[in-house]
Amino acid sequence: MSNPSKDSWSRISNSPGYKALLRSKNAFILPASIFFIVYYFSLLVLVGWFPEIMRTPVLGPINAAYLFALSQFFMAWIMAFVYVRKASEWDRQAKALLEEQASFEKSSH
Repeated sequence: MSNPSKDSWSRISNSPGYKALLRSKNAFILPASIFFIVYYFSLLVLVGWFPEIMRTPVLGPINAAYLFALSQFFMAWIMAFVYVRKASEWDRQAKALLEEQASFEKSSH
């Protein structure tokens, strides 16, 4: 598949499939980013404003703050896994758009 021309990119960017792809990406990326930022900074807020709660022992000497901090690693891995799965869907959609454009160009020549 050759690289699309400037006119091709204009046609692709105005297509309903491309707009649906962008909506899908924005519908995932924006909320996921907001969630992760809130989750990340909530540890700092909880430790700063509610230190007595975060000092609460949960498992022996391990307190709530340590568990919450550890959960951030797992949350990052989970978010990365979910993102990779969603990105593969977007890649398939983008490939379909480019193939559609290539077949359009072949039929118009």
